[in-house]
Amino acid sequence: MRADRLWPVHVVLAVGAAAMVLPFFWEVLTSLKTFTEATRVPPVWIPSFQWSNYVKIFEQTPFLHQFWNTVAMTVIRTCGQLLFCSMAAYAFARLKFPGRNVIFVALLSVLMVPGQLFLIPQYQIIQGLGWLNTLPGLVGPGVFSAFGTFMLRQFFLGLPSEVEEAARIDGAHPIRIYWSVMLPLAKPGLMALGVLTVMWSWNDLMWPLIVNTDPEQMTLSAGLSSLQQEHLNEFHVLMAGSLVASLPMIILFIVMQKQIIQGIAFTGSK
Repeated sequence: MRADRLWPVHVVLAVGAAAMVLPFFWEVLTSLKTFTEATRVPPVWIPSFQWSNYVKIFEQTPFLHQFWNTVAMTVIRTCGQLLFCSMAAYAFARLKFPGRNVIFVALLSVLMVPGQLFLIPQYQIIQGLGWLNTLPGLVGPGVFSAFGTFMLRQFFLGLPSEVEEAARIDGAHPIRIYWSVMLPLAKPGLMALGVLTVMWSWNDLMWPLIVNTDPEQMTLSAGLSSLQQEHLNEFHVLMAGSLVASLPMIILFIVMQKQIIQGIAFTGSK
């Protein structure tokens, strides 16, 4: 297609990019406003640059505690999903055992059930273990997922069987084949699942808000939600906290942009 005929595509992409960037741009502007400017109608576009809003985040919430809680929860959940989901996916894709298909269908049925239905049973289990207001209570239900297992199983099914057969002929047992042969080949799929898990864990609100009520044991999403009051919402402070909380994900995407896009594209092609 000639370059001069691509201008409609460029216009559509520009409009779409503007629609995606505008909310973030408005968040930055609001984080620098006073309370009056943030709530004024019609809206104020040029803020008075109140940098003190970022200081108020650390004064009104235990922000650093919540930040490290979020980092720990995200890292543990991601590592757990990559390990346990890949083990289960490899077993369902490559190993033959009685009831394999029945168990896999039962696992997939979990995807059809709204996650909110599991909140009460999960809370009762965490309460029975004495894990309320603790890090294990935060990460426990998130270290394994049916979606991650299904996703990696489809990836393992697409890998060539000749490599696995060669390793088996050389005397490698299933665990060695999984760890030394198949897992390195599944790196793009693991990368895609890791990115999705990091984003889901970092932005998770419902479970951290339920299981941890101590402000110093909350995550960033739950801690920022506590700034919303019944009669008065300091939107300028809330936007400042949201912006600071989103910076790690922005930096992560900038640093690993190439690997993230390749991983998701390669996994989708399978």
